[in-house]
Amino acid sequence: MPIQRIISKGKVPVKIYTRDVDPQAIQQLCNIAQLPFIHDHVAAMPDVHVGIGATIGSVIPTHGAIIPAAVGVDIGCGMNAVRLSLDAADLPDNLRQLRGAIEATVPVGFNMHQRECAKASLLHDLSTSLEPIIEKHPQLLKMQRRPSQTWPRQLGTLGGGNHFIELCLDEKEQVWIMLHSGSRGIGNVIGRYFIRLAKQDMQHHISNLPDRDLAYFEEGSEHFDDYIEAVHWAQHYAMVNRREMMRLIVNTLKNLLPPFKTTEEAINCHHNYVQREHHFGVDVLITRKGAIRAGKGELGIIPGSMGAKSYIVRGKGNSQSFCSCSHGAGRTMSRTEAKRHFSRMDLQLQTQGVECRKDKGVIDEIPAAYKDIDKVMENQSDLVEAVHTLKQVVCIKG
Repeated sequence: MPIQRIISKGKVPVKIYTRDVDPQAIQQLCNIAQLPFIHDHVAAMPDVHVGIGATIGSVIPTHGAIIPAAVGVDIGCGMNAVRLSLDAADLPDNLRQLRGAIEATVPVGFNMHQRECAKASLLHDLSTSLEPIIEKHPQLLKMQRRPSQTWPRQLGTLGGGNHFIELCLDEKEQVWIMLHSGSRGIGNVIGRYFIRLAKQDMQHHISNLPDRDLAYFEEGSEHFDDYIEAVHWAQHYAMVNRREMMRLIVNTLKNLLPPFKTTEEAINCHHNYVQREHHFGVDVLITRKGAIRAGKGELGIIPGSMGAKSYIVRGKGNSQSFCSCSHGAGRTMSRTEAKRHFSRMDLQLQTQGVECRKDKGVIDEIPAAYKDIDKVMENQSDLVEAVHTLKQVVCIKG
């Protein structure tokens, strides 16, 4: 569907690809649109919902400034998917062993590897590029316990919250591995540090902001370039983290399944990130907060909830969305509300046929706490086309 709602209450309009928008999210979008450096318009994807300061599911083009809280603290969070040369008949009848083997291989939640498992050359490159950031901002070292040991051991780990690993079947019953994760503890530290720094730098102007969480660095200011350098490092770390996890999972499954090859990597894509792009005649910084790039012909991944379908998509390069689309289904209720509203029985019913945790610790991720992924896809038919439809048979949550 085309743009369904345009709101013109700020410096630029807000263009929204759904009518299912919480009033608080609309207010956040209008707040962003009031900022003096927003270019052309703000775009809101059909999975849009309330965030901290900046709305999740928003695409924010800025000229001459950047908002650290719009990128957020899960810097570089995104998806990776790969198709295997196996089909449903190659999987065992009881999938619990597969789930257990992956959980034993990939640490989840706050856990990390007992020792570094990535190649020494990769760790060296990451460490070398992190050093100048730490030299300029040694306070980062105080925000995480033993950071020099933590980030290397978290490379190839899942994290918690809505991060997941899934084994899925597509429309032809072919097997896929799909995973969702970001820059782990080090990205969180970098995000929180620079959000706080932006607020400090703007302490004499922050009262003029529509929301203090929209504190920003102006280009040419003391910390603008430092933030760009740090956020790009964290985005690269997140990309490598997903590749390392995928490598570990593939190697684990080779010991449990018939011989196979990886036949197609859909994409390794961010959905919480910033990068320079050219839109409407100007080079700008595009911040996608819960949105993926959907340039013409580009492949992307749009996951549903832990009991719903997911999609491999091809972008249509729609300029009005800044060549973007949704990053998932989007929440309809908070984690606290989901825990209050649903029970373990509800979770079991809504995840029938999926080998996954069904305990109270993941009730906040229950499918009913998310929007209908099919409706989300319908609302962005101008932005992407579906290439594959995936349905999970195994789901591992952090």
